[in-house]
Amino acid sequence: MRAFPGGTERAWRSARRYVAGEGIDDAIATADRLAVAGVAASIDLFGERGPLAEAPMVAAAYEGLCARLADPTTWVSLDLSHIAFDAAALDRILEAVPAGRRLQIGAEQAATTDRVQALGVAAARRGLPVELTLQANLRRSVADADRLAAEGISIRLVKGAYVERTADAHPWGAATDNAYSALAHRLAADGIDIALATHDARLRAELLRDLPAARCELLFGVLPHDATALAAAGHPVRIYVPFGPDWFRYLMRRRAESQGA
Repeated sequence: MRAFPGGTERAWRSARRYVAGEGIDDAIATADRLAVAGVAASIDLFGERGPLAEAPMVAAAYEGLCARLADPTTWVSLDLSHIAFDAAALDRILEAVPAGRRLQIGAEQAATTDRVQALGVAAARRGLPVELTLQANLRRSVADADRLAAEGISIRLVKGAYVERTADAHPWGAATDNAYSALAHRLAADGIDIALATHDARLRAELLRDLPAARCELLFGVLPHDATALAAAGHPVRIYVPFGPDWFRYLMRRRAESQGA
């Protein structure tokens, strides 16, 4: 991208659809615009698999972000590898989250699930405002759902975004869709507050008929008319709003999805 004249500028013009911007001001402004339109936001600073030495700096950036959250519907999202799974850094971020908001902890590769959930559960037991993400394609997620439900932790349910071993994950398609539906019903039956984080309109519509209280989550810039329609129908809608200078890999993921990869 950088090797060609104007390459960065051209890539950024494509990324701008999916990314709030490179700075906190951009993210806050985007979240505020969404709030005016009746849609909530969860803001995420790009970065994952970070070195331990950077965890304090990342935590400080998130603390600064939390201090800027003016709209009461705006939450924060974080992949724990961005802070190198540092429990102390996570605590500092959680303590900065304004009252009534949540920190949505992202799901990463299956190999890190135990670490992610252990930190999330420990924080929830201390009364800190966490919401964990569960990946329907992982075979372990049924047991994880039961364990997290027993802790009373709110769940953001996704299909899964990583290529995993067959032993660890259902294949894409009907198997993952069926697992997603079963998990949503299982969590709802346990009284868990769940967010249906999917752009699969058919699957979402089927679940909302059975689970009308479920929240809906979508990605910034992806089928925005769906968010508008869901909000108009009275469903709580939240948009994942990423920002930061490390946006290129995220753009490639969105481009791959738009082309069916």
